[in-house]
Amino acid sequence: MTATDHATTTVTATAITASTVDLLVAAYREILGVAGLDRDSDFYEVGGDSLTAFQITGRIQEALGVEVPVSLVFAYPTPADLASVVDSDFARA
Repeated sequence: MTATDHATTTVTATAITASTVDLLVAAYREILGVAGLDRDSDFYEVGGDSLTAFQITGRIQEALGVEVPVSLVFAYPTPADLASVVDSDFARA
């Protein structure tokens, strides 16, 4: 892999993560009803519970076509952390 290939791969991975983060921030905002929520907002601190975790994973499945275990919402409680895991473990082709 050349330096250019590595840079392109890094930029592509960052773009995928950024779009996934945007998707998750929008889902968290809508599902949790917190307009000011951002990529680093904690699921627990903004009132998340098991029902909203299932709604978030449902939204991920609808948008990205991948089934994400609800336990990941609890293990990675910010949209940024969850997006990183979704993109790395459930990468879209």
